[in-house]
Amino acid sequence: MTSPIHGKTIVLGVTGSIACYKAADLASKLAQHGAKVEVILTQAATRFITPLTFQSVTGRRAYQDSDLWGGEGHVLHVGLGHRADLLVIAPASANTLAKLAHGLADNLLTLTTLAAHCPTLLAPAMDGDMYTNPATQENLEILRQRGAVIIGPAEGHLASGMLGVGRMVEPSELLGHIRWNLGRDGVLKNRKIIITAGGTQEAIDPVRAITNRSSGKQGFALAQAALDLGADVTLIAGTTYLDTPIGSQRIDVGSADEMLAAVMAVLPETDALLMAAAVADFKPIWTAKEKIKKQSGTPVIDLQMTPDILGTVADYKSSHGAPRVTVGFAAESRDLVDNARSKLLSKRLNLMVANDISATDAGFSVDNNRVTLLDVGGGIESLPLMSKSEVAEVVLLRVVELLGFPG
Repeated sequence: MTSPIHGKTIVLGVTGSIACYKAADLASKLAQHGAKVEVILTQAATRFITPLTFQSVTGRRAYQDSDLWGGEGHVLHVGLGHRADLLVIAPASANTLAKLAHGLADNLLTLTTLAAHCPTLLAPAMDGDMYTNPATQENLEILRQRGAVIIGPAEGHLASGMLGVGRMVEPSELLGHIRWNLGRDGVLKNRKIIITAGGTQEAIDPVRAITNRSSGKQGFALAQAALDLGADVTLIAGTTYLDTPIGSQRIDVGSADEMLAAVMAVLPETDALLMAAAVADFKPIWTAKEKIKKQSGTPVIDLQMTPDILGTVADYKSSHGAPRVTVGFAAESRDLVDNARSKLLSKRLNLMVANDISATDAGFSVDNNRVTLLDVGGGIESLPLMSKSEVAEVVLLRVVELLGFPG
């Protein structure tokens, strides 16, 4: 399983804007994901950036208007439009948006857009007053009604020196939208996947809490892998500062009780639950309303068990049939397989993903993980050290199999 961008032909249109430098970064990122990037620059764009820049980062020729009148000019725009799996115009100037809205075709980019049969993503970039002008807003609405996806613009410092809405969104965000749009017809299309990630916090007083060192990276990687397969993803996130994978619905929670409530609220009609969150096992019996002062001496904190989320899900599944697949995650410091197997059976899971938290090169806070997969049939698969993204891909392919879909 690879990124849905891999092997796709993406036509990247670049129009006249200071944000052209972001387009070069986007082209580089797309190429690194394995895309065939066909860049078309308008005449105005070449005043800000050269075709050679894009050729250097994509390894492919970048086109400009002069190519329209060359030996292949009479079919160039048709060939580019028909080969494209996705057309992205970033930055999209007010002038180009107006041309697209009214069907004008006076340069290679607008001709190619008219010839294309693929989805179109537009990332506007212009000064704030130009963006809010009724003419620009009407043009954008026309393009939306025709099916174009408008990404941004963002608010911030503009080339005019003013603050306002008009900045092209960052390349990393655009990459997420491109990835999501290209993956929407995957094998898990229209399937609902819930993923929990990050640690929970159990309050001691208004400023202190019992928590853990989970970063949420593995759970967020699972969410991205599910999105790549076309799933409708609900990401229930505990304590984490990671950016939300584009296309997922994120629900932020604090405590184990809040996570349980969030899971149960979206559980009906769910196809699979992947419980990757590091849920606290204990919480204080009482929470101080005011900050506990040192002058009061060392406090005694009595603990009680937090709710058993997977146990509750197992009971719900037995009576309602959802979710069809449940995947648990076990972070163990000893007796990895035995402890994971016990949890697999007691929580009535379909799959358990266990990792040894005593390892120094994997686990919490780092980008790598070394896990063992256990299933209800007695199977054990120990994976080598992998990136968390690679682990997520393996786990999601197992979920696809458990749901009975072809991989």
